[in-house]
Amino acid sequence: MGDAETTYDTCLYAPTARSVSRARVRTAELVEKWGHPEVALDAGLLVSELATNAVRYGRVAGRLFRVEVRLADDVLRVGVTDARGERRPQVPEAVSDDDESGRGLLIVAAVAARWAVVPLDVGKTVWAELDLTPLGRRRG
Repeated sequence: MGDAETTYDTCLYAPTARSVSRARVRTAELVEKWGHPEVALDAGLLVSELATNAVRYGRVAGRLFRVEVRLADDVLRVGVTDARGERRPQVPEAVSDDDESGRGLLIVAAVAARWAVVPLDVGKTVWAELDLTPLGRRRG
């Protein structure tokens, strides 16, 4: 991310299912407001999947999770930080049709150009990026 203007937002949420929905909507609205409506739903989906993992696997009593959204140059990055660094997300080898969960990181890997986990002193951040062209279209 180079010299172009950076647009940034961060928000803290209680670790609840309702917060996941709020984070998804907020992210999609921000990305659309920032001039990239063509990836707003993808950005919201990424945040929803990462926030769901934070609520399910990263929850610590009395601790919030954080959602960050950053647009710089031709990259949109979303990140979700939770307090459980020892619980690192992994893409499952396989998910059967009968499984009720386990697809979140498969979705992230399919939608994002790249994603990773960053360990912190306390907790971790899982981020995902969407590539944008100067005209605002995703690269395939």
